[in-house]
Amino acid sequence: MQYRKWPLGYLSAQAVIQVVLRGSESDVFLADDANLRRFERGEDFRYYGGHYRQSPVRLSPPSGGSWTAVVIPTGGSVEASVQVLAA
Repeated sequence: MQYRKWPLGYLSAQAVIQVVLRGSESDVFLADDANLRRFERGEDFRYYGGHYRQSPVRLSPPSGGSWTAVVIPTGGSVEASVQVLAA
């Protein structure tokens, strides 16, 4: 599985992350450090996000902590950019 990830560092629960997709629809989610490791090992993990067909995608973490944004194309190639709008 091909995916891209953007480590975002510490974010508060009020943070807003915007992901702009160009190309294929994609799974877009935020994962904390422990769940990112589970994801990368192919284990069950928790995430915040989902499957998106339109852009931009805006997500907020459920709690303060260290977060990573992940984009997985589902049907083709995708270019993506990630921006923290409010930390």
